[in-house]
Amino acid sequence: MSLKQRGGPLQGVRVLELTKVWAGPAVGKMFAYLGAEVIRVESEGSLDVTRTFGVDDIDNAPGWQSVNPQKLSAQVNMKSEEGIQLILDLAAKSDVLVENLRPGAIGRLGLGYERVREANPGIVYVSMGMWGSEGPLSYQTGYAPCFAALGGVSALVGHEPGAPAGMNTRYADSTFGAAASYAALVALLHKRRTGVGQFIDVSAVECMSTMIGDSIMDYALNGVVQDCNGNHHPDMAPHGVYPVRSSEWVSIAVRTDAQWAALAEAMGRPELARDSRFASLAQRKANEAELDALMAQWTASLSAMDIVAKLQKRGIAVAKSQSSLDLVADPHLWMRGFYRDVVDHAGRSKTTLGPSWSMSRAAEALDAAPALGQHNAYVFGELLGLSEEEQQRLEAAGITR
Repeated sequence: MSLKQRGGPLQGVRVLELTKVWAGPAVGKMFAYLGAEVIRVESEGSLDVTRTFGVDDIDNAPGWQSVNPQKLSAQVNMKSEEGIQLILDLAAKSDVLVENLRPGAIGRLGLGYERVREANPGIVYVSMGMWGSEGPLSYQTGYAPCFAALGGVSALVGHEPGAPAGMNTRYADSTFGAAASYAALVALLHKRRTGVGQFIDVSAVECMSTMIGDSIMDYALNGVVQDCNGNHHPDMAPHGVYPVRSSEWVSIAVRTDAQWAALAEAMGRPELARDSRFASLAQRKANEAELDALMAQWTASLSAMDIVAKLQKRGIAVAKSQSSLDLVADPHLWMRGFYRDVVDHAGRSKTTLGPSWSMSRAAEALDAAPALGQHNAYVFGELLGLSEEEQQRLEAAGITR
């Protein structure tokens, strides 16, 4: 089987993905959406948890479907010497390899950077770990909540005043995956210019810490430990999420005094713009609790859409806080192509999240996440040149299952 060329800036690039769960697969997803051919190596004996969590159909699990569209699936038993050789043969024909296995696992398998580089000196090798691959804590493994906590982000997420409340678990995986993807793209550009590959060592904890650089520098320079501040912002007021009718919420952010004056006018209380408690940002910050109470009193009497209409036309940042159902039904997101209709291995149409960018040379997004081993014949036959008899032998021996 030959694959359809989908266009995009990375058409012709091949990515070999030895990953689990979310952050590693997110790298492959981004590359696939840029037009790369992404081959995900799996095995029947070591299925990804996203294929198995809470479902009977491993090819139709929501978690699996959400992070693996437009990828290929090839089965390889990584506990066998022949299986490892197949992966090395695939690496020799790839531009990028991504791995996020448990610390030390990739080396014990014989697929560390030095071994892979022997097969392909120009490979861009992306290693993803909680603490990276070096240092006194590199032996530790963890998941997204660990990344966010150890990186310092969770300590800042909570209501004011109060203890940290934690954060959405997927934020850490997505941020980690995005950072690794960017590093891989830069290395790929370097390879195109010089022919030299790269080893990229990405730490999830360090990625999360980069999201709170201001708080880290405030402590380093001033000894200040930041506390949870709810939805407040140091450079904007009002800045928060306020209740509206029907038990919904609306987000409002005011950056300038002119915007505050426009908001006060929309509230029917233009005198608030001249009120000594709120006339400047410094005064609004000093009296923020009182300001928030006034805002909540006003918003509670209106619908979210009424507030959005009133404030957006005045140049104020405002949006309804959307539930999952609101997001799926949002016509703006559909018109922008944020949602894409794709087709799975059985010919069924599915809806998935498309790329978060718009490009003049965009790659087509056509296929849902693959069935287990769906592309074995293509990977082992067309790419590696194995005969049908050899493919049958490997399958019967459990090497490609």
